[in-house]
Amino acid sequence: MFDENTTLAEILKTEHGKKVLIENGVPCMSCAMASQEIEVLKIGDVADMYGLDKEKIVKELNEK
Repeated sequence: MFDENTTLAEILKTEHGKKVLIENGVPCMSCAMASQEIEVLKIGDVADMYGLDKEKIVKELNEK
């Protein structure tokens, strides 16, 4: 189960997770700096930084 403290690395281990991040406009997917921090970047923090709806993203991540 995913929550706002789940790291991007954990989310990206699943195809569904990758799709949800892309569909919700998470900019880290194409950021070179993110690749260096992917193990510690939490989806809740990323969503807050970029004004994304973290509740929606977490909900979609947990749907399958």
